[in-house]
This record gives sequence, structure tokens and C-alpha cells, in this order.
Amino acid sequence: MTRPIVGIIGNQHLINDEYPAHAGGAMNSEAVASVSRCMPLLIPADPRFVSVAELMQTCDGFLLTGGRPNVHPEEYGEAPTEAHGAFDRARDAITLPLVRACVEAGQPFLGICRGFQEVNVAMGGTLYPEIRDLPGRMNHRMPPDGTIEEKFALRHKVTFTEGGAFHRLMGATEVMTNTLHGQGVKTPGARFAIDGVAPDGTPEAAYIKGAPGFTLSVQWHPEWDAANDPVSRPLFTAFGDAVRAWAKGERAALKSA
Repeated sequence: MTRPIVGIIGNQHLINDEYPAHAGGAMNSEAVASVSRCMPLLIPADPRFVSVAELMQTCDGFLLTGGRPNVHPEEYGEAPTEAHGAFDRARDAITLPLVRACVEAGQPFLGICRGFQEVNVAMGGTLYPEIRDLPGRMNHRMPPDGTIEEKFALRHKVTFTEGGAFHRLMGATEVMTNTLHGQGVKTPGARFAIDGVAPDGTPEAAYIKGAPGFTLSVQWHPEWDAANDPVSRPLFTAFGDAVRAWAKGERAALKSA
């Protein structure tokens, strides 16, 4: 039986600092295949090669992955600074309209890290260039040293809205997550409903209010150990259920409070 297709947004990458490639973390594909039980398909996120309409016709759902480049601040009306880091304008040109089109159509997507930030910007929100520079905020960035297990280790709590979408999905109002991001939500976009926050108030979980489909996004990286992690597994399972429903011509929104 053919599995439904999840388009995994790829990132531009240089192999040996000179050979351009489109890349995607293997753990994203593993989470989609083993937990969501869908077929992962890596997308070259560049309007020279693909269009939003083609992607929506080809894929049943989308995983908006993390990535080192950040959303360009011009996308939310601000000038770029050194603090904003590196950019990927080609990815911006695909993912931002893709998010808006999926919200309108009810086609499911799951946003992760940069993907979480993309969803906010797509809905009209803004971003802080560096969370750790804000008064009272913790350092959410990936530890510079250590093994990959240490870098993806659980580091802080996320508190969900009582009775909200994430509370119902997880069966708890507090969970532990990893944290590997520098930027974060400044002002939420229209309908971007923040449903979970870190101890320092940084938005960590959200959905699109009133959307007809699955629109959950998280600031952490649930693809790490997704098959075993008690927070990641229900998230990718629910996403897979929504993708299968879409492939069957149904709609499977995870309702908000």
C-alpha cells in the first residue's frame, strides 16, 4: 500500500565549502517514516525548481524543518543586521507562501524551529534576532561542544495552555524539550496562537487559530529520537494521522481550546 507523501523542506548546503547541494537531516526522514508512517520526500526549496502549486499537488503534507539560515527580516518589515545571521531567500520564497496556501486549503504541515518561525512570519508576525540578548531570557542556542546526544538533550520545560491543543495531544501541561535556536517570536502573526512557552516566556508551541487543517509548530527539535521521546512521538503520530486523512480526501484539524 502506497504511503502518503510528506514533503520535507530542504536547506541549501555547501559540501566541502564549494559544492552546492540541497540537504535534509536524516532524523527528519526517520521521524516521518517510522513515527508518522509516511513517505519522506526531500524538497529543493527554491522557486527556480519547484512551485507552491506543484508541491501541494505532489505532497499530502509538509515538514517545515529547522535550518541554520534565518528568515530574512525584510519578510517582516525590518532591515537586516549582523545579529540576524545567514539567510536563505530561496527557501523564504517557497515556504512563506506555502504556509499561507496550506492554512487556506487545510493541507497539514508541522513546523520545527526555523519552520516555527516561518509560520509566524507567513502569518504576519516578527522575530527577535537573538533571544539570549533580551533581558531575562535564557540562552536557547545549541551547546557549542559535546556529542550530538548532549546537544539534543532535554534542557528546559515547556508549559502548555490548560485545555489547549498541545495539552490534549500530550496529556500534560508541562513537558521537557531540547533547545537549539537563536531567534524567536517577537510579535505573533494574525491567528498564530501561542500554546506553549519556555520558563523565560519564549514562545515554543503554536497553531493557526481557526485553520481547517493540522497546523502545529514547535520551536524545539522533536525529530530527535522521535520514536522514543514521549513528547515527539505523539506529535509526529498526530501529524501522520492528519496527512493520511488529507490523502484520503478528509480533513483532520487538531482543534484548539
